[in-house]
Amino acid sequence: MISTVAERFDIHPQTLRLYEREGLIKPPRSSGNTRLYDAETIRRLEIILSLTRELGVNLAGVEVILNMREQMTRMQEEMDRVIDFVRQELYERKSRSEKKHALVKVPHAPLVRTE
Repeated sequence: MISTVAERFDIHPQTLRLYEREGLIKPPRSSGNTRLYDAETIRRLEIILSLTRELGVNLAGVEVILNMREQMTRMQEEMDRVIDFVRQELYERKSRSEKKHALVKVPHAPLVRTE
């Protein structure tokens, strides 16, 4: 509930509503339309409060910073996928190369029977 979260973080409930109106937080809602502050929303709120209280960043700056963080996270995820792909490709190429070099070429020669 909004009052519980407001009390926990020592802010006015209207501040939470403002953050929501500004799009800084997006708490999910219950079927009765009550705000449900999940772990992700709380984590985001902690970042917002840290930026505003400790660093003096205004809400426009907070929005820019949060957007940049999200963009950096997406870029990191994409880089992780690329790195995984390259690792897999290198592993497959190495395996093919090892198999290729493991085979010994035998020259064609007639079979001779010995008794």
